[in-house]
Amino acid sequence: MSNHFYMETLDVVIIGAGPIGMACGIEAQKAKLSYAIFDKGCLVNSIYNYPKGMTFFSTSEKLEIGGVPFISHQSKPNRVEALEYYRRVATSWQLKLILYEKIENITKKGELFQIESAKGNYQSKAIIIATGFYDYPYLIGVQGENLPKVKHYYDEPHPYFGQKVVVIGAANSAVDVALETFRKGAEVTMIIREDKIRESVKYWVRPDIENRIASGEIKAYFNSELTKITEHTVEANTPDGSITLENDFVLAMTGYKPDFSFLESLGVQFQNDEFHTPIYNEASNESSAANVYIAGVVCGGLITNKWFIENSRVHAELIIADLVRKFR
Repeated sequence: MSNHFYMETLDVVIIGAGPIGMACGIEAQKAKLSYAIFDKGCLVNSIYNYPKGMTFFSTSEKLEIGGVPFISHQSKPNRVEALEYYRRVATSWQLKLILYEKIENITKKGELFQIESAKGNYQSKAIIIATGFYDYPYLIGVQGENLPKVKHYYDEPHPYFGQKVVVIGAANSAVDVALETFRKGAEVTMIIREDKIRESVKYWVRPDIENRIASGEIKAYFNSELTKITEHTVEANTPDGSITLENDFVLAMTGYKPDFSFLESLGVQFQNDEFHTPIYNEASNESSAANVYIAGVVCGGLITNKWFIENSRVHAELIIADLVRKFR
């Protein structure tokens, strides 16, 4: 799986080597279209950057692509099993992957897209954007957010042993982080805008966090908002007034969003809604820009929990069927 598979014009360039980008490559290969899958990081880069102990919400068969069975040891697979599975898929299909190569610019000359990266130049008849949303965290927007102690990504609990940790958020990521760091010896405080833990939290985890909060083992301030971060403290507004807490780390599990600027640079237009939803044909997943297709979570704009692996795998089939119709 080395770089520069084709010097001639490709039928399609796929940007994003996550599960949906891989599914698009598999469908292209089945249809005998020439393609390459680019990613600025490793294979399934977002899954690689998930917390090390993460367990998926979905069962393994819902994460399958390309007809390759995904067998996990438990009813719901974990991160390590998923990485192994998608490596196996890439090898089984001998996918044409160009990893660690960021696409820097795409222009259109006539009917062809000119694709520039730091390592080479390519051209193709069509583009598929399957970039996910994990690279751009929502910022809290408070003084001190740029301090080294503030983390928007979480890896594992060990570094927080014996530390005073503030967790921001009330969804799955925040709850997982609060419970994991608490169990590895952190003093955990949650600051939550809502009045309760979100209903969307995994059903087998929700009672655990609610019990820890009820017992006082994890402190939670609901209807509250972080207002300032300093090297040794945080400040927050709560229903009982402003508070200052001693603090070593802030784990801001506030979610992530797609790279809209990249879509805009390709001429993709958006609906006039609060979610910045891309305009696309649901029968083919072609965007408002000719021969630019979108697949996976980017189709939902800011609603990043609308499209998952299990319900967007079909995007690959729709897109490649449309390309076959056009190019054959």
